[in-house]
Amino acid sequence: MESQFDAFVSLLDYPVYVVTAAAGPELAGCLVGFAGQCSIEPPRFAVWISKANHTYGVASRCDTLAVHLIPRKRHDLAELFGGQSGDSADKFAAVAWTPGPSGVPVLADAEAWFLGRVLDHADWGDHVGFLLEPVSTRAPAPTTAPTTALALRDVSDIDAGHPA
Repeated sequence: MESQFDAFVSLLDYPVYVVTAAAGPELAGCLVGFAGQCSIEPPRFAVWISKANHTYGVASRCDTLAVHLIPRKRHDLAELFGGQSGDSADKFAAVAWTPGPSGVPVLADAEAWFLGRVLDHADWGDHVGFLLEPVSTRAPAPTTAPTTALALRDVSDIDAGHPA
């Protein structure tokens, strides 16, 4: 069954996100492949962060997270946030960002972003889901053009920076 499911999943290509968090002076951020809108009214979005990821520990102590869409041309941001571990690297020293509510880093080079109030957590195996209520958003005007956001297939070459 697992190989059939793996074959199904290999057909998917969806946006990846950089999620950032701040707990006091401690900043964290990671590349997230498991995320999506999960309610229209009220608006809700869920992100799943690996328990092995440094960002998980910081995010679990936060009341607000930032979710960023990364432009396809900025593979370097995905490499930084997906291929480096916050246990050993200061990712924010290498990027332009500003502090949002509660000090949450907002990446200057994101295509779009939103800040979400953490409403709930759910442990679903090797990842924990964070249910977010959007409180602030920056996005370009809607168009009929396809998204230029970085997608799963664009980052398949990145080895996870956190321990397996």
